[in-house]
Amino acid sequence: MTHHDVHGRPAAELSDEELERQGALAHATRNWVFLHGSAEQFARHTSRMFELEREYLHRFPKRTWQGSGGAGENREATADAWRETVLGIIEQLTMLLELPGPQPAGAPAADPVRTFLQRIADAGDRMHKLEAHQAAREAGLERAAVADLYKAEPPLIVTEGHDRVLTAAGRAHLTAGTHSTAGTA
Repeated sequence: MTHHDVHGRPAAELSDEELERQGALAHATRNWVFLHGSAEQFARHTSRMFELEREYLHRFPKRTWQGSGGAGENREATADAWRETVLGIIEQLTMLLELPGPQPAGAPAADPVRTFLQRIADAGDRMHKLEAHQAAREAGLERAAVADLYKAEPPLIVTEGHDRVLTAAGRAHLTAGTHSTAGTA
């Protein structure tokens, strides 16, 4: 696998059409990467998006607010706005560093199903689907295993609109202290 396979061709080597297409795709996928991507995916996406934007601005300065005079007359206000942006990025990166890391070697492995169900229980038996998705990932629960929780007889969690709700069977699974997977629950 080459560097280009992982990181894409350098933006300076792209045709105008490729640059526009990749830039549009980077912006279209930003929300997904922010919500569901790993830290590495988010960092790579951010880096690539900035690279594409810099190249676009270099080639087509009059097509953007930065090159068409839209940056404003007041350079100090513009600098303040950019400073706030950079500080926001630094704050976001700092928050990533403060997230809990992997368990130390030799630490007992927690049951991912139980951990996930407990997170929903701790949230009042109901969790927004995006938070539930993240909680499952943090618990180390694969997508197929999460799907099994919905398909179990009876289901351990159900969908109610945007929420994922712990059922009575899910609550019983927690109180029974079982360590079985959803398929055997």
